[in-house]
Amino acid sequence: MRRLSRRKALSLVKELDAFPKVADSYVETSASGGTVSIIAFSAMAVLAILEFFVYRDTWMKYEYEVDKDFSSKLRINVDITVAMKCQHVGADILDLAETMITSNGLQYEPVIFELSPQQRLWQRTLRLIQSKLREEHALQEVLYKTLLKGAPTALPPREDAPTEPLGACRIHGHVYVNKVAGNLHITVGKPIHHPQGHAHIAAFVNHEAYNFSHRIDHLSFGEEIPGIINPLDGTEKITFSNNQMYQYFITVVPTKLNTYLISADTHQFSVTERERVINHAAGSHGVSGIFVKYDTSSLMVTVSEQHMPLWQFLVRLCGIIGGIFSTTGMLHSLVGFCFDIVCCRFRLGVYRPREDVQLHNQMNNLNNHQTPLLVENAPL
Repeated sequence: MRRLSRRKALSLVKELDAFPKVADSYVETSASGGTVSIIAFSAMAVLAILEFFVYRDTWMKYEYEVDKDFSSKLRINVDITVAMKCQHVGADILDLAETMITSNGLQYEPVIFELSPQQRLWQRTLRLIQSKLREEHALQEVLYKTLLKGAPTALPPREDAPTEPLGACRIHGHVYVNKVAGNLHITVGKPIHHPQGHAHIAAFVNHEAYNFSHRIDHLSFGEEIPGIINPLDGTEKITFSNNQMYQYFITVVPTKLNTYLISADTHQFSVTERERVINHAAGSHGVSGIFVKYDTSSLMVTVSEQHMPLWQFLVRLCGIIGGIFSTTGMLHSLVGFCFDIVCCRFRLGVYRPREDVQLHNQMNNLNNHQTPLLVENAPL
């Protein structure tokens, strides 16, 4: 009984077979079919390899949400060189609430304004990267993926000892400010604090010593991450006027970066530059100096690195193989059918279905085998 039930089960399974086997005697091969098969297998191999490279690659996903963290502090990283002596310039920050931020985190270092050949090469390379980033925004994703792998973005130290007088001042360091709009300004004189606001003591500085030619080696917001290039890095402004004002209007966007190499809370920013000469007689009022006016955005961007899952890669691979196999089979049949029509095989009667041809050949073979028997049995 068990054997009978097993046989019934096997017969039932055989009836459900969706891939019936065809005997080799009923399969006919051709040169055209072999050629199409080679082309199909080659296309499958090429597309499968390309799909594997796509599977290995990653992409950046951008998500936007409202920034609810308004009570934390914002870090500003500064590295600016001004073509004036350190005792003649001062830097401080004043936010929208007119809260004076002390500049204790900023250091003043006497340096030479002109760069060495190695530093000049670094600056040119940085400017070239900046121009490419403005043209091809997809390069920013490459920088995100290769963080901590690339060369450092800081200005390299001078390779030789300075022999010229130190007529410039490098202002570098970081300060923590409130997450509100503010103004980082570098102008003549050291800042002093008083209840009504703040002021810069500029009376003891000769007007001829005013020179706000400057170079921004680094300016960023938030945590410093090696490999990220900010919009103002490598900027250099040269002026021949003693009353020059430079203004940078910056919009800071909080950014959470999650890649396979690093996870950090940083900030991106966009900038608009403006410069003019102070001339009170011509109606151009203001104060000579460098003014960085920043404002924080209410939106936060989350940048995360995504990877294709394995199941999706397998589904796409099966789709490629099955699609090419089916498409090439249909195209081969269609081309053969059109070729028969073009050759007028229907009209000449040469074309016959493949089943009729096989049946005709079998009948001919049967007649050839049976003819000698009929002759032997014939009466003499």
